[in-house]
Amino acid sequence: MQPRQGIVEIFSTFVQFDADKFSGWVTDPKLRRSIKSCLEQSAKQESDRVWAIYWYKVWHNKPSSLAVGHVSAYLQEVCFWVGRKFALNFPTQLSVADCFQIAIASVPKILKSFNPQYSSNLNSYAQLAFERVIKDAIRLRQEADISSDWALLHKVSRKRLIQSLQNAGFKPQNIESYVLAWECFKELYTAENTTIRQLNRPSADSWQAITRLYNTERLQQLNFANAAVNEQTMEQWLLACAKVVRTFMYPKMVSADAPLKDAEDSNLLDILSPDLQTSVLTELVEQEETANMRSQQAQLKQILQQAIAALDAESQKLLQAYYIQELTQQEIATQLNIKQYNVSRRLSSIKKSLLLTLTQWSQNTLHISPKSDVMDAINTGLEEWLKVQYKGLGARG
Repeated sequence: MQPRQGIVEIFSTFVQFDADKFSGWVTDPKLRRSIKSCLEQSAKQESDRVWAIYWYKVWHNKPSSLAVGHVSAYLQEVCFWVGRKFALNFPTQLSVADCFQIAIASVPKILKSFNPQYSSNLNSYAQLAFERVIKDAIRLRQEADISSDWALLHKVSRKRLIQSLQNAGFKPQNIESYVLAWECFKELYTAENTTIRQLNRPSADSWQAITRLYNTERLQQLNFANAAVNEQTMEQWLLACAKVVRTFMYPKMVSADAPLKDAEDSNLLDILSPDLQTSVLTELVEQEETANMRSQQAQLKQILQQAIAALDAESQKLLQAYYIQELTQQEIATQLNIKQYNVSRRLSSIKKSLLLTLTQWSQNTLHISPKSDVMDAINTGLEEWLKVQYKGLGARG
């Protein structure tokens, strides 16, 4: 892949695939005009990292703006390399283009969870997020591909089934009926079944029992009058449930530059609002804000370095092996002559200790309460910092 040069290219071009291989960069004219206009209005020459934070803040103030398009453009390279890594590791599961589309579609979610107080490098944060997204997609696809319809209905939760039916546009009364049918199926057919992934279609006797239970329970469970159903209807309902669950768990990806229906000369990017929050850039480059952020980052770096320096010699060797040498847990266990499960436990213990240090600093300095979403963000920021920190140490070594 040929790297892009210049702010305009970085924030307005997208990867083009040819037979699952990178073939070049495609420019979006609207995004190109947008970034060029902003550069003309900016009095300073800012780095791509600063512009990435700028577009994040524009998006944060107005999610319907072009900012999400600019961020998607910015993250093209890291998304491609993450997708390529997973496609090579799971060649029978997903192609490079598949992994890329799955990851890049998660940009809005990444923007929602990103917080510049914990990390000023959106690229590094997105790399970790893309990895999680693709891992989840592969896991879901494996489950969906391996499982029969009946096994899928056995595994799905009530909440996920309702979400799937709602997402597919089913009416509330139909959802109630389908969920009750699924509950009867679960109670009589899968409750004690140990053959999960390839669960076979229920027998005629099982269908009769499931249908009989439904026709009894509907009189008490449903909030509306509903006629009795037969075995054929019950099977059709459950197969419809399996179909919407499978679609919900593994949705098809649609490219942002795909033509809109009945409008071959227009695409999804054309319907994004062109309004820009130009005042955000002024806010971004204000010296006071920049100085505060740098001061906080310097404090945080010092605190983490002191915490790592206070670790015992074995813990420091373990971190170096994991982050500098990039060894697997089994390879570390062999190198340090300890058990693999001890490596896993030790790594978790070290990270928990560092996470506690970060949390206490956030409470005392930034006055941030340690809620679950905050802890997730801090944990991601810690992992990013450790990778960057030890990568630098390895390069100097």
